[in-house]
Amino acid sequence: MSETPQTPQPQQTPQSATATADADEPSATTPEMEEAARAGRALPLVMSAPRGRKKPPPHLADLDPAGRKALLEDNGLPGFRAKQLSTHYFARLVDAPEQMTDLPAAQRGELVSTLLPELMTPVRTSEADRGTTRKTLWRLFDGALVESVLMRYTDRTTMCVSSQAGCGMACPFCATGQGGLQRNMSTAEIVEQVMAGARSLARGEVPGGPGRVNNVVFMGMGEPLANYKAVVGAVRRLTDPAPDGLGMSARGVTVSTVGLVPRIRQLTEEGVPLTLALSLHAPDDELRNELVPINTRFSVAETVDAAWQYARTTKRRVSIEYAMMRGINDQGWRADLLADVLYATGADWGWVHVNLIPLNPTPGSKWTASDPADEQEFVRRLEARGIPTTVRDTRGREIDGACGQLAASELA
Repeated sequence: MSETPQTPQPQQTPQSATATADADEPSATTPEMEEAARAGRALPLVMSAPRGRKKPPPHLADLDPAGRKALLEDNGLPGFRAKQLSTHYFARLVDAPEQMTDLPAAQRGELVSTLLPELMTPVRTSEADRGTTRKTLWRLFDGALVESVLMRYTDRTTMCVSSQAGCGMACPFCATGQGGLQRNMSTAEIVEQVMAGARSLARGEVPGGPGRVNNVVFMGMGEPLANYKAVVGAVRRLTDPAPDGLGMSARGVTVSTVGLVPRIRQLTEEGVPLTLALSLHAPDDELRNELVPINTRFSVAETVDAAWQYARTTKRRVSIEYAMMRGINDQGWRADLLADVLYATGADWGWVHVNLIPLNPTPGSKWTASDPADEQEFVRRLEARGIPTTVRDTRGREIDGACGQLAASELA
């Protein structure tokens, strides 16, 4: 897991709509899909979450202040206590009821269980980089498994969070994609991953002393834009001023996508200054159709144009994510073609940055990391065309760092 440079709403989405996972649409992971994954056959794209799964309980982070007050009152509790609970959760980073001493003892348990129900429990946490990289496997209320990663650097801390349990995008080199989609996560389940990291930092549990979360990247399990309402809701909770939210800068948030073009266009109109990261991985349709199956619906040209329109409208530079795979997409001529594709927008300013990712292979996979010399030549060719390019500082190889590896090992 690792960090990259860093989503979006023209009108305020009703808070009740962002509160829970979009779990009421057809299409789901099936036994046939699981068998296909085991046999190494291509999985189908799954664009919608399975129907009929139970939703997580409503949580403070799912709701705006009015919604929190209403939920308490609907349960026969004083609505004004909602702001106190919000202050404990978002500002004081407190999750233990006994520390919420401004709440009456006789009502404290009921207040907390109504607005702060437990959403996830840690299964295990793995550490690397002397404890400054911490990957946590979480079990959600219904048994689904997701992962988050905290990465502390000398000058910042980044949280990488999941937005779905599993993923329906079926990318063959991705551990999560090969497991299929179980369900969307709720806004609060997404936010709680960040809050758990924020509490650990505030308590001094991560080497380096007390600290705070500076950046959040939606690059864990799942395709964020396939769970659009919940992800946008989470972004709003994270960036709302405390105590309504965590009070982060929107510029510290990155949302990644494999290229759901209609959702990128919707994101463009949201008016939130986030960073969009496009997981491109190939500059030509023939190869990208294989590596990123959504490309069979939205071509490279169409996807890159949507990313360019996002940059042009928001004035936020887009990050092009490109996992380097030995002998697959790391040829020098593909670097030249990538430059051609990015310049085809006709942009007259540096709207894009290429972030090369040394592939973190999954066990038994045919996909392996590029030779360092080929990686360096790829960088040289892009930079020679005037395209800013970096190689991601990948962390977590020794702790099943690729998204989905911890969950896969737990289920094995």
